Amino acid sequence: MTEITKSTPVNSSASSDTLEAATLPIASAAEKAQDTEAQLPVVPSPPPNGGRVAWIQVLCGFLLFFNTFGILTTFGVYQTYYESPESPFTRATSDISWIGSIQAFLLQFGGILAGPFFDKGYLRTLLGMGTFFIVFGHMMLSISTAYWHVLLAQSFCVGLGMGCLYVPSISLLPSYFSTRLGLAVGLVSSGSAVGGVIYPIILQRLIQQVGFGWAVRVAGFVALVTLLVPLALMRMRIKPSKARALIDWTAFTDLPFMWFTLATAVGFMGLNAFQIFFAFYAKEQGIASTDFAFNLVSMYNGMSAVGRIIPNALSDKIGQFNILAPSMIVAGIVYYCTIVTHSIGPMIAITLLSGFFLGVLTALPPVCFTILTKDKTKIGTRIGTGFAIIAFGILAGGPGAGGILQHTKPLAWTSTWIFAGTLMVSSGFMYAALRFARSGGKLWIKV
Repeated sequence: MTEITKSTPVNSSASSDTLEAATLPIASAAEKAQDTEAQLPVVPSPPPNGGRVAWIQVLCGFLLFFNTFGILTTFGVYQTYYESPESPFTRATSDISWIGSIQAFLLQFGGILAGPFFDKGYLRTLLGMGTFFIVFGHMMLSISTAYWHVLLAQSFCVGLGMGCLYVPSISLLPSYFSTRLGLAVGLVSSGSAVGGVIYPIILQRLIQQVGFGWAVRVAGFVALVTLLVPLALMRMRIKPSKARALIDWTAFTDLPFMWFTLATAVGFMGLNAFQIFFAFYAKEQGIASTDFAFNLVSMYNGMSAVGRIIPNALSDKIGQFNILAPSMIVAGIVYYCTIVTHSIGPMIAITLLSGFFLGVLTALPPVCFTILTKDKTKIGTRIGTGFAIIAFGILAGGPGAGGILQHTKPLAWTSTWIFAGTLMVSSGFMYAALRFARSGGKLWIKV
């Protein structure tokens, strides 16, 4: 295998593309199956901020988000189906919500293992494991006939696969982008929105035509095909000079980092409480048919693409914290408005607005973690540590809302939306406190 181990900083854009190509290994098909990234040297050259290779990494990250958060945000379809008479099992609403919550928890908590593996250079291993678990989990879900079958296949197997893929999809970008990092992360995270539109449509159409089993198998095949692209094309540009621990314990003494992590955990707790139940709310309240409830999930995820790309691109100019804080407060107000939503028009408006803020909360925190991490060789471990903590908020959000919802008969929807909205507003004020602490109390400043 031929590999360039040194590079000379250059200024021209043409030389930048040449530099990118020079830092990438040229491997045969057999060599690509190995973790050659583990032997990469530390390359001191600055991020190219563009070029063919850099944008290919953005495409690969887009496809990873397509099959992580894209699948995760589809759970509203599964929740609605599992609540229906066609479901292969009968369980309480809060029990069903555990399926999606555990899956989301493992997506985030998996970063505590994936981060150090990424920092050590084992990108190929993470991509291979993630692809296998996601596809295998879908195939096992397609033949599941009991609640515990679904829990093992959809929650644990698919969730572990997502956890392997999430950290690489974000941690790779800072080595390719600096001045355009917000835009790059926004484009990558928009893969979640596209996946969140396509997967519900696949499930909705095929469940009616060929049944739940084959609908899930087709979704698994879509995941397989789209994950082969990053498996073949994704490349590390640099590797830290020494191995990292599973957890970066210094993060727990970094007050801004921990405050931001807790604020994000509170936000995701509220988001998950809303995300799991809003489609079921529309169906249970007679606002929408089952088919249209599935369409609401696609609208929700489709609008999140706007919330991922535009705010992220704008954040490069006005600051990430200036966008996060007010966005979460407004999102909480939108959740409160669901209390008085009883017709299809307002329900669509609530869906679109909440989808936009889903995009903001999903896309901006990885950029903020990068900003709050002074030692850039620890980015993978720091992101993994942060999202491992956030995972506990996600885990609590769905079952917490489910427990509130089924506390009374009829279902306690008002209390559920107050729960979700209050969490989002609280998250917004926590972000605002950090924003003013970083700006020294100044208002009109990029933070």
